[in-house]
Amino acid sequence: MKALLTLGLLLLSVAVQAKVYERCELARTLKRLGLDGYKGVSLANWMCLAKWESDYNTRATNYNPGSKSTDYGIFQINSRYWCNDGKTPKSVNACGISCSGKRK
Repeated sequence: MKALLTLGLLLLSVAVQAKVYERCELARTLKRLGLDGYKGVSLANWMCLAKWESDYNTRATNYNPGSKSTDYGIFQINSRYWCNDGKTPKSVNACGISCSGKRK
């Protein structure tokens, strides 16, 4: 169950198709995925993160020139550590996913 929840969160973060969620729609989705209270993090904290990182936009990207990495998706998953975009030098890809949301 924990693996499915984590995978759902990551895929939501780096969704293949562009979607800008409405606030309540995203809250319902995250609650349905079991994120309210997951690892002690409240739904309000997840929502705050999504609002200020991406404005609820699954296609949001931000380039970080210092590390030559890019943050992707609604939670701004970083290509240096968590996903592979094929461009970031020394990418760890700890989650074993493509930054586009397709499993590798």
